Amino acid sequence: MNSTKKYFAEGLGTFALVLFGCGAATIAGISDTGPAGIGLLGIALAFGLAVVAMAYTIGPISGCHINPAISIAMLAAGKLSGKDTLGYIIAQCIGAIAAAGVLYILVTGTAGFSMPEWGLGSNGWGEGYLGAYDMKSALIAEFVFTFLFLMVIFGTTAKNASPAMAGLAIGITLVLIHLVVIPITGTSVNPARSLGPALFAGGMALNQLWLFIVAPIAGGLFAAVVRKIFLDD
Repeated sequence: MNSTKKYFAEGLGTFALVLFGCGAATIAGISDTGPAGIGLLGIALAFGLAVVAMAYTIGPISGCHINPAISIAMLAAGKLSGKDTLGYIIAQCIGAIAAAGVLYILVTGTAGFSMPEWGLGSNGWGEGYLGAYDMKSALIAEFVFTFLFLMVIFGTTAKNASPAMAGLAIGITLVLIHLVVIPITGTSVNPARSLGPALFAGGMALNQLWLFIVAPIAGGLFAAVVRKIFLDD
């Protein structure tokens, strides 16, 4: 497949993931301010179903990583070239930033809008953020659940797996991850997903962005090592 097409697909997929997921969290996620109040389960489903939809839309083109932690783990596992890894990551970040920009335009259309701390579905931790979990909990959650996410991805995309079911299994796993991790960090497991909203929200979201880059990448790399040592033929 032409590299430009693969990179465009990754940008488009990440754009959709961030717009659907963070859009659900920002616009309809909270019952006392949002028009629908879809809550934690609704937000989890929005992220997971976005992955399912994109897996079947762009999966045949790029593999539908839409997440730098996945691309870096695939590089470590020898399943992606260095050139494509860099191209994927750049495209993913651009897609996430563009989606956050569209979301920002949408939410500023409400009367009296002012950007809240950790706005636009940004990830974070500590006092004032959702369950007020500390940095240790945030770091462990993002590392462990990204590790589990990548283990599912490696397993469902293996040569002896059923490719038709991979997108569904990966999307359902992301729903399960969100159900646990939303109160802790808002759930990242994806540096690009965290980058886009943080750039527009600024403040604490931008200050805490480092954790949502480091922990998911480390968790993904650990999954690549574990898969190689214990599960690969």
